[in-house]
Amino acid sequence: MQLSEQEVVRRGKLEQLRSLGIDPYPAESFEVNASIRDIQENYERSKTDYKNISIAGRIMNFRIMGSASFAELQDATGRMQVYIRRDDICPGEDKTLYNTVFKKLLDIGDIIGVHGYVFTTQTGEITIHVTEFKLLTKALRPLPMPRVVEENGETKVFDAFTDPELRYRQRYVDLIVNPDKRDIFLKRSQLVNSMRTFLTNRGYLEVETPILQPIHGGATARPFSTHHNTLDMPLYLRIANELYLKRLIVGGFDGVFEFAKDFRNEGMDRTHNPEFTQVEFYVAYKDYQWMMDTTEEMLEKVAMDLHGKTQVQVGENTIDFQRPWKRLTLFGAIQEYTGIDVSAMTEDQLRETAQSIGIEVDSSMGKAKLIDEIFGEKVEPNLIQPTFITDYPVEMSPLTKKHRSKPGLVERFEAICNGKEICNAYSELNDPLDQRERFEDQLRLAERGDEEAMALDEDFLRALEYGMPPTAGIGIGIDRLTMIMTNQPTIQEVLFFPQMRPEQKIAAPTDKDYRTAGVPEEWIPALLKMPFTTFNDFKAANPNKLFNDLGGLRKKLKIEAKMPTLDDVKSWIG
Repeated sequence: MQLSEQEVVRRGKLEQLRSLGIDPYPAESFEVNASIRDIQENYERSKTDYKNISIAGRIMNFRIMGSASFAELQDATGRMQVYIRRDDICPGEDKTLYNTVFKKLLDIGDIIGVHGYVFTTQTGEITIHVTEFKLLTKALRPLPMPRVVEENGETKVFDAFTDPELRYRQRYVDLIVNPDKRDIFLKRSQLVNSMRTFLTNRGYLEVETPILQPIHGGATARPFSTHHNTLDMPLYLRIANELYLKRLIVGGFDGVFEFAKDFRNEGMDRTHNPEFTQVEFYVAYKDYQWMMDTTEEMLEKVAMDLHGKTQVQVGENTIDFQRPWKRLTLFGAIQEYTGIDVSAMTEDQLRETAQSIGIEVDSSMGKAKLIDEIFGEKVEPNLIQPTFITDYPVEMSPLTKKHRSKPGLVERFEAICNGKEICNAYSELNDPLDQRERFEDQLRLAERGDEEAMALDEDFLRALEYGMPPTAGIGIGIDRLTMIMTNQPTIQEVLFFPQMRPEQKIAAPTDKDYRTAGVPEEWIPALLKMPFTTFNDFKAANPNKLFNDLGGLRKKLKIEAKMPTLDDVKSWIG
């Protein structure tokens, strides 16, 4: 493993700590009795409560000043200044803990525990006066800390850790150096808890259903497949948990819900991740009209719980979740935004219409897919405020009950917000014969090449034949809802660990690389000791610095060969 110069230095400090009898990774617990936020919010009101505090955190800054120093600690709740005097932590003759350990062997990123008391500095800053400290973790990699510079009365930040590729891949670093990002995930947790409380208070049962399924169902999507060795059978990561939850309604539960990880082997963009979270819930003896009212009520509550109001700022838009929401039929919405009535069109007419308004289509697309493409391209982006789109064609909804008064349609709605679907709901189809015909229609689409068509689930049909009561069901996308509630532009920002392409391994320079560059054999060991991450780094090196570094390594490595000239070094790096 090729180490940078900083990593080499930190490993050296690690060994020095151990030589002093200090374990850089102690096994025993460190008792914490306060948090930084607690101190900042309550110290001025109750100073006597903070005469003996114990906190732990990561060092984020140093100001070494002779026999006394300041540092900045960061815990899970915030940052705070700590003040350390040599004679307080080293009351005896031995000052090693301060002079050597604190001043020389600790680095930004190390985690320490401190005991002490809280006071206010002359500048009015709440600070912890440290009477004892203990190293809890030595960090071997330097943090990518931004530089903050005051220029002409303005604060400017340089070298901030903002590259999305690095932030998503190294989320642990992102959360350390950009602690404001933690609020996104705290809000996400509050959002889930708000919905869970809403559903639980109504008496619905939270359940768990299989992630590995023998038949992928409950949605039209392309699945991930795997193989179970013991059973010698193919299995699929679930694309939805709908069919299992409806089996539980058949079994006699009046209301069930599940916060589920689902998986769809599809494209990735700013609103799609192959692994995503949704809550699905099903309630017996209800219909899609009841579910619309319930969805409005629940998401209005979520906005209030997170923000104390129903208005949420999303980019340049202020979105209001206050009830009631606008309601449009699917065909009515398409006509409103395109001027085209597609309600009576055949498949061929729909294909021709889609092409005429610039939508790419192919022969595998049936009526459902064509209508969905037209809606998604021409209508959905215009729906910013929460809007219910209702009454879909039967071809688009294989699991939905036929409309009670509109032939050819089903009782389904989607809620669209900020130009994207956030939930999908039905009056659930409970006619087993009708359901079989719909599955068979899906099989015919699959034969035409539609990889997202549903499979036929005989066990689910058997469950329906035992009788499922009239039921309303819904799936709400947690990731997209969190994007809206936290004003984030991409789904990757609201996932701790979004899916990424494999990280490209960096190839460190080898002996062969240096020989190819014309480096004499006797000088290759010196170059291998240098912190060049790649051969390109070597080729881009400053020749004067490289020449001087070789002079220093010549003595350190006891290389007896003749010192290369500056022109020699320049020829190596080209």
